[in-house]
Amino acid sequence: MTENKYKFNIPTSNNGTLNIPLTEGNTVFVLGANGVGKSTLMHNLFSQNQNHAKRILAHRQTWFTDNAMNMTASQKKSTESNIKSSDTRTYSRWKDDYSQARTSLSIFDLINSHKIRARIIADAVDGDNIELAKEHSRHQAPIEAINELLAISNIPIKIILGKDEQLFASKNGSEPYSIAELSDGERNALLIGADVLTTDPNSLIILDEPERHLHRSIISPLLTSLFRKREDCVFVISTHDIHLPIDCQESSTLLIRSCQWQGKNIKDWDADLITADLSIPISIKTDILGSKRELLFVEGQSTSLDRQIYQLIYPSVSVIPQGNCREVEKAVNGIKKTETIHWINAYGLIDTDDRTPEQIQALLEKGVAAIPFYSVEALYYHLHIIEKVAQKISELTGQEATTLYQNATENIISDISQHKERLCSKLCEKKLRNDIMLSMPKHRDIQQRGQFNVTFDLNQILQDEENYFDSLVTNSNQMELLTRYPIRETQVLNRITSGLGLNKEQYENTVRKLILDSTEIKDFYRALLQPLTELIE
Repeated sequence: MTENKYKFNIPTSNNGTLNIPLTEGNTVFVLGANGVGKSTLMHNLFSQNQNHAKRILAHRQTWFTDNAMNMTASQKKSTESNIKSSDTRTYSRWKDDYSQARTSLSIFDLINSHKIRARIIADAVDGDNIELAKEHSRHQAPIEAINELLAISNIPIKIILGKDEQLFASKNGSEPYSIAELSDGERNALLIGADVLTTDPNSLIILDEPERHLHRSIISPLLTSLFRKREDCVFVISTHDIHLPIDCQESSTLLIRSCQWQGKNIKDWDADLITADLSIPISIKTDILGSKRELLFVEGQSTSLDRQIYQLIYPSVSVIPQGNCREVEKAVNGIKKTETIHWINAYGLIDTDDRTPEQIQALLEKGVAAIPFYSVEALYYHLHIIEKVAQKISELTGQEATTLYQNATENIISDISQHKERLCSKLCEKKLRNDIMLSMPKHRDIQQRGQFNVTFDLNQILQDEENYFDSLVTNSNQMELLTRYPIRETQVLNRITSGLGLNKEQYENTVRKLILDSTEIKDFYRALLQPLTELIE
């Protein structure tokens, strides 16, 4: 990243000149009501960064004249130049002379990026460099990335590149039909995804009002997934939707309350920058609740594996990471205590952490399901899923599936055994933390003003766990070793993926693709997470 490459300077009436830091991999939301000057601000931002920025207008056209590449490469280049020049003009805040051309460019770029990838792979094959061809083939194809985004965003359609370089859609396995026949929201999601995914690396992406034509259950996961896929870019999002910056907790928010005009130009704005570590003031939060929402609170962060896989397994819910199990419980309890004033259904998912059956049942009655895994890696690296990935690779490459599976799993016992003491002590730490919290004195105990002591025989606790570990190794119980301990802290994950000829990112992308494509895989996971599945259903 080039230092000071991006500029976002705002004259304000309350803070002097605000210099908003823009760094690749980060997002800034510009939040404010109608009429506070957001459109002018976005126009100024583009003008300051036009050589390395793409602007996706609020008043964008969301319909297509057709579903094919209807311009040549030279026409595309000329049109892009004209659009960039137009976007620097003041009238671009409310008028677009290239609305139809923009949608044609989006389709051109999406199809062309797919062709370029295919050409690179073919060139490597023609050059007899099969390993290079395999490496390029493991990079996610743009249309495949679009389909993953749509699935994560609760849009049940799949985009297909057909003959004569035409784009088609299939809804829930239906016969393919032209993308021109998609709904407004589906087309808008497709256009936003195509524009962002085909943007040049290290660009500033300015997106005005992404929520247009899109339901809340769609736009939030769509944006967070796009941010993850384009961490090489900077995003500035202009919106009216208070929930978007709340959903993206690692973003900063520029609050625009009003602006002052001087003639036909805005002199300054009443604005404050709320960085990621601060809360958005309650005074601007909306009191209006939307339609019924299904919320699943999980452990982990917004960028972790948890959110991605649970959103695919349960596409009808909005998945919200809460960091740790206690925050998950607090979130679910907080919503359930106010059920008389809203229509939100909340569920929680946490790790079992050696809780007793009685404790697990008590949590379940509160809407929180506990699963018997140390972490989400147990879902990605389940032996059944490793086997399915091996079969998929076999279909693509012709390699023997059983050999791939054996290569991936043959070192699990030895790799995990090398870290016995650390893995056992980490597990014990997690269990003890839970025990300590459960043992904390209640207010009635404190009122007695006596002594309170909690004592643990750490030697015996660790020894018992190590004995159990040894029994798993003796019995070659790979599955229990993979699910019970923090395997991400060992080399076992890299050994599994390399045995399949993949790296971790490629493997995890493949797992998510399997969930997208296979009802059997989705049903497998839903059965594995039966307590949660029963809560949601």
